[in-house]
Amino acid sequence: MRELSRLPKAHLHVHLESTVRPETLVAIGAGNGVAVGPEVSHGPFAFAGFRAFADQNSLVRDCLRRPEDFRRVAVEYCADEAAQGTGYAEVTFTAASHGERLGDLAMPLEAVLDGLAQGQREHGIVVRVLLDHSRRRSPERLRRTIELARRFSHRGVVGVGLAGDETYPLAPFADLLGVARDAGLRLVHHAGEVAGAASVLEAVTAGGADRVGHGFRVLEDPAVVAEVRDRGVPLEVCVSSNVALGLVPSVRAHPLPELVAAGLVVTVNTDVPNVTGRGLAEEYGLLRSVFGWDDAALAGLARASVRASFAPPETKAELLAGVGRWLG
Repeated sequence: MRELSRLPKAHLHVHLESTVRPETLVAIGAGNGVAVGPEVSHGPFAFAGFRAFADQNSLVRDCLRRPEDFRRVAVEYCADEAAQGTGYAEVTFTAASHGERLGDLAMPLEAVLDGLAQGQREHGIVVRVLLDHSRRRSPERLRRTIELARRFSHRGVVGVGLAGDETYPLAPFADLLGVARDAGLRLVHHAGEVAGAASVLEAVTAGGADRVGHGFRVLEDPAVVAEVRDRGVPLEVCVSSNVALGLVPSVRAHPLPELVAAGLVVTVNTDVPNVTGRGLAEEYGLLRSVFGWDDAALAGLARASVRASFAPPETKAELLAGVGRWLG
């Protein structure tokens, strides 16, 4: 069996705030007068549902206050991804929320981009940024998120998307999402994680999604499966996250094999690695150990992640060639 940390991969669904190293979170919290106990900093964790995870995540976010906090997290993120064999990543960041909380809309994103630039130079990885917006928040904040994305597109912000509680409809944001697309931004929405197949259909139709974050509940409706398959919209599947958040009872019970068997474009991601305790290579390893998938199958997933990414053509070609060398 080949070493999975040497398999070139693209990582398409991971939240920056959920990548912070435990020791970094403790140090940053202390620097800002926030006491961080192991119940917040040291995973892996298991939650009874999405709300419990959101409460824990809000404590992590509260530790991030100064530009140097955001820069440090971004630099270390690049180092950790490179160690997992990630050649290209699209990291999600809730920029407008942090900016509003701290009274400086652009500061958190600027600091993250500074850190990512340093991390890319030091660790030989390519990273782009997606800005997310909670469905529970106002369209006006989405407008500010889109403005940030456009302002910093020259520094690697490539898209925006809706996240958070999927029971809140996407329709109130549809016009603004059209503005984002017209501005050249890509659209990636969370759907089919907590809500059912109808949320996936809404994401790819009214939301114009280029990819769907999670999406595993699409299997609840064969008609939606056919629609997503015919459109060729990739799914960003996050097995360990779904189990940790109590959405799927176990890894073995996860519908990932059924998604692949249905002919859908499936990519493998971590979502919240500081919760699950698994990086991207370990996530691939889980599929090997639990589902018995061989190296050719894992290489196929890696290729799918590269092709589904928003990476430049030359980056895609380099990574695909690397997958071939790994397998060959």
